Amino acid sequence: MVSPKLLDLLICPKCKSEHLLYQPEKSEIVCQDCGQVYRVEDDIPVMIAGEKDKL
Repeated sequence: MVSPKLLDLLICPKCKSEHLLYQPEKSEIVCQDCGQVYRVEDDIPVMIAGEKDKL
C-alpha cells in the first residue's frame, strides 16, 4: 500500500494535477483530470507519463 503521506506529495507529471486517485486493488494511480494511469510496483508509484494507457 502506498503511504498516504507520499500520495499527498505526488502530482501528475503529464498535466501537473494534484487530483490523483490511488486504486490499491489494481495497483495503480489515476489522474482524475487527464485520465493518465500510473502503475504501482512494490508500493512504489511509477510516475512516468505514457507508461500506461488512459482510462
